[in-house]
Amino acid sequence: MYDRVLLPTDGSEGVDRAIDHAIDAADRYDATLHVLYIVDSDIVNAYSGDEFVDGSEGASETLEDRGRAALDEVASHAADAGVDTVTDLVYGVPHEEILAYIDNEDIDLTVMGSKTRSGDYRRMLGSVTERVSRRSTAPVSIVKTTVSE
Repeated sequence: MYDRVLLPTDGSEGVDRAIDHAIDAADRYDATLHVLYIVDSDIVNAYSGDEFVDGSEGASETLEDRGRAALDEVASHAADAGVDTVTDLVYGVPHEEILAYIDNEDIDLTVMGSKTRSGDYRRMLGSVTERVSRRSTAPVSIVKTTVSE
């Protein structure tokens, strides 16, 4: 039924349950698990490309490091379960990049985590998961978490 399962991750605590669900789905259907991390271009563009004053890495490098760590963690869990993975790190607007990936890679199922957030937060900023679920050409499974901010 599913040959390609996508798990977009931001490396946050709220995606933990979604990781388990995505690996389980990929294992159950003998599918390849695609794991995607998007370096949010809006965040990167909010900072200059220069190193910070204290000599630490810039926003881009810091977010890339975080992304690679998140991808490696999911790939390791998937390997432990015997699930083949493909990982990718891209720059862009998260919901747009996820939707493009779904179409370009012919994804059959996307599994996404969703944090419980206040109505004010959702009205102001919206939700990547919400946008993807409304616009995706393929099924989206939303895994709720109790983490709130």
